[in-house]
Amino acid sequence: MIKRRLHPYKRLFFVFFLLYSTWVALLILAPVMLPAGTVSDLSGVVGYSDNSELINGLPFPWNVVYSAGDTLCHQRAERSLSINGNEMPFCARCTALWFGIAVGLGVMVFFTIELDVRFFIAIIVSFVPLGVDGVGQLFGFWESMNSIRILTGLPAGIVCGIALGIIFDEIGSFGILKKTPSSEE
Repeated sequence: MIKRRLHPYKRLFFVFFLLYSTWVALLILAPVMLPAGTVSDLSGVVGYSDNSELINGLPFPWNVVYSAGDTLCHQRAERSLSINGNEMPFCARCTALWFGIAVGLGVMVFFTIELDVRFFIAIIVSFVPLGVDGVGQLFGFWESMNSIRILTGLPAGIVCGIALGIIFDEIGSFGILKKTPSSEE
């Protein structure tokens, strides 16, 4: 199922991995690099910038990171982690998903994983707990702890990162990224 990656487009995928990992590092560094107590209770709704007044006052690049979180995540304070007295740009589950994708991409930098039945099972096994916990919270059956949100988000993110690597491998297998005789001249 797993074999060494020896594809000629490995460098391009590695650059993508580095850029994505830089993004994840910025997510984690954002609350550390800001003065303690600068960012708190960013609770809002997905798809809307609820905290633009606060975020626009943050220095670059932290304003970009928090702006992405403000638009893409609900950022409910009770569902978010805090570092240095500052709320993270994304909730605990989203942070785990972002981090997990980076881990999955990192795996795919060095290995090729075939798209087979075992991988489909891995997708189901990783997403079912996330779905059950998320839907249970949505309908008010329970309120899970941040540790559970991290434990359900991380495996799903890892599988997503691996799936992105598989997609990239498939694109590469079509020869789209290979040199043609006319491009060598």
